[in-house]
Amino acid sequence: MRKALLTVIAIATLQAATPASAQRYDPRYPVCMHVYTGGFRGGGSDWFDCSFTSLAQCRATASGLSASCDLNPYYAYDQPQPRRRYRQAY
Repeated sequence: MRKALLTVIAIATLQAATPASAQRYDPRYPVCMHVYTGGFRGGGSDWFDCSFTSLAQCRATASGLSASCDLNPYYAYDQPQPRRRYRQAY
């Protein structure tokens, strides 16, 4: 009885597991459009289009679609270089 119960639990766990997805964001562009395709219980195949250089450009493309525009969390923004302090030599 115990083996049967463990077998049922193992099968249910394997069927409930979802496959891992690869990175969805392109780090070369600062803005991404998230397109919602819907589906039963969120099971749709939503996708991201990270090919926009501004929020205005993304919003114009997303107009009329079931989509939203967000800042890309993986975009490498220009970071200011730390200032170096030099000692004066006498």
